Amino acid sequence: MGNTESAVAQKRLSRFRPEERPAVEAVFDRLLQGGGSAGATPGKASSGKLLTLEMLKFSMGSIMVSDSMIRRVYQGMCSVDSAVETPAVPSSGKTTSVTVGTGVSREQLVIFLADILRGTAEERAPLIMAMSQPRAGGSVFVTTSDQLAEFLQDLVSAVVQILTHSGRLQDWKPERMGDQSLGVKLLAEQMCSEIKSSDQGSCDVPCLEDWIFRMSQVAVYLEMLVAEGLNVGLSSRPPPTLLPPCRVASWNELRCLLDLPTLMFLALQLPDRYSAPWNLLFSTKLHGESFSRMATGLMKRGPTLLLVKDTKGHIFGGFASQAWEFKPQFQGDSRCFLFTVSPRLRVYTCSGYNEHFMYLNQNQQTMPNGLGMGGQHGYFGLWLDCDFGHGHSRARPKCTTYGSPQLSGEEDFTIDSMEVWGVGKPPETEQDENKSENKRSILDVDPEVQAMMEMAGKTLHSQGLREPEEDQE
Repeated sequence: MGNTESAVAQKRLSRFRPEERPAVEAVFDRLLQGGGSAGATPGKASSGKLLTLEMLKFSMGSIMVSDSMIRRVYQGMCSVDSAVETPAVPSSGKTTSVTVGTGVSREQLVIFLADILRGTAEERAPLIMAMSQPRAGGSVFVTTSDQLAEFLQDLVSAVVQILTHSGRLQDWKPERMGDQSLGVKLLAEQMCSEIKSSDQGSCDVPCLEDWIFRMSQVAVYLEMLVAEGLNVGLSSRPPPTLLPPCRVASWNELRCLLDLPTLMFLALQLPDRYSAPWNLLFSTKLHGESFSRMATGLMKRGPTLLLVKDTKGHIFGGFASQAWEFKPQFQGDSRCFLFTVSPRLRVYTCSGYNEHFMYLNQNQQTMPNGLGMGGQHGYFGLWLDCDFGHGHSRARPKCTTYGSPQLSGEEDFTIDSMEVWGVGKPPETEQDENKSENKRSILDVDPEVQAMMEMAGKTLHSQGLREPEEDQE
């Protein structure tokens, strides 16, 4: 099977489709030739040669990946034992070091590619452990939370660079958005917070396996880094779309509260992974400070994401799963959630304690006027008063609906800026529903008409020539 001699490497290579295997094997020769043409064919001329760190830098540096991340990838490749089927986990107290010799063999590279691009959590964990070491020679089986956080910062930063370099920004404008370097740190910290490390802050391979299994984006980010950095084109798995499409009319006048890493995180939290373009419905930078203007922008717009920055620098908000309505009752469903962006990136989903998901009211004498999410009247997890510019986030100790802590810098906060994004398909208007109804056959709309025609002996010429439409949910 190609030029790989190791039985372990051959078995790993079989995970790829037959038409993909030449592309995987060609990576070694292309790197060896110093970043030559993508169509290089593996040959015996490279037999016995090894890849060096400088060769890897030549390839991965072309997509602006940092030297520290490239060195981590190289350490991961060097940690592969091409003679061992699955890396063994040592008994407690024993460690093994990353051995970085003169270079990486063809077999090591194939196994590394297979485990990163097609591997299990069990196979990826030792590689991530090796890549999280600050330098070669560290333990392959134990790492600290701080070391892992640094690895994740390098990884997230590399993914953002790839999205920017490859033109997959989906019409977002990083130069008109929030602090990207801060967003990288916040997303890395959030991902690291999901690790169930020991009381001493250390993490072993089984701990990493559990984390990788639960955090799907870790594998997605690694796949993108390796596939793009080493130019491995696989027909069975197109590049992931990490950013939703964007619609903003006036980027030149906007300073968006979102940054790319935060956007990647929040898009992943939306139910059913809404693929509709994110449409800016309201911004204090563009539309001024008006509760009526903000509330009007929410109406009949489908699911929305609210972002608030207070005068203390905290950024937070909520996701509304349904279109907002003016009424004195709570609305929405359990898909709603609250979140914080800064100083920590977190999401708080419904607790099941009550159904006070969304509230919007105006011009009422006996009920609170404003917008709220979670908690209860006068004690919301997130509240924006109809007297625009003020709000509160009260949680003693947590919001009953979402289990969230205080989101803002102070319990009663002043708004610095605010944005509302439409993040799903708007509901059909009555006019749209009528148009859709008119397109349907009378035989589908009213089955009684069909039955009467059959009883009268009429031939249904269209029956069997068309497919009845599915019932609309």
